[in-house]
Amino acid sequence: MLAGALLGAACQEQGVEPVAQLASADSADQVMEGMTTSIVADGIRRSVVSADTSFLYQNRQIADMRRVTAYFFDNQGNQTSILTSRFGIYEVARGTLEARGNVVVTATDGSGRKLTTEHLVYDKSMNRISSDSAFVYDSPGGLLRGNSFTSDPEFRNIVTRQPRGRQRGEGFLLPGQP
Repeated sequence: MLAGALLGAACQEQGVEPVAQLASADSADQVMEGMTTSIVADGIRRSVVSADTSFLYQNRQIADMRRVTAYFFDNQGNQTSILTSRFGIYEVARGTLEARGNVVVTATDGSGRKLTTEHLVYDKSMNRISSDSAFVYDSPGGLLRGNSFTSDPEFRNIVTRQPRGRQRGEGFLLPGQP
């Protein structure tokens, strides 16, 4: 307990905010190694989430995961992208996956499109990924940076705040352009 107080004080002194975390692994109802689960919406498999280690909290219906990989699928069942991150919180009742720590989402169509950020939320009911953190989106059309974004897992409709970047080739097609 003293170590936790000292850690919190140390973070405050250095101007670093401590990251909110779930209760310790000792209080988990189950600990699973090599966990995999499917996220389904309206009978359609939207994603498959796996983790090296998961701490399951049954009352809160939460899985606190380490070394996360998520595979996203379109309405026809075709894989569209892969997410990797250091940590993840999967809320079963809400159907959301919150990924943190070196989050990378890569399109699987061979286009080389890739999004990187430190925090990302996947919402199965809306089939969208979003973040309120800085991100970098790299594609054959250019490099896009921003302070937040919302997109579908296929990167077809990306909305961002304060976009900046550079174009390659034909560049980006902005909304309202032919």
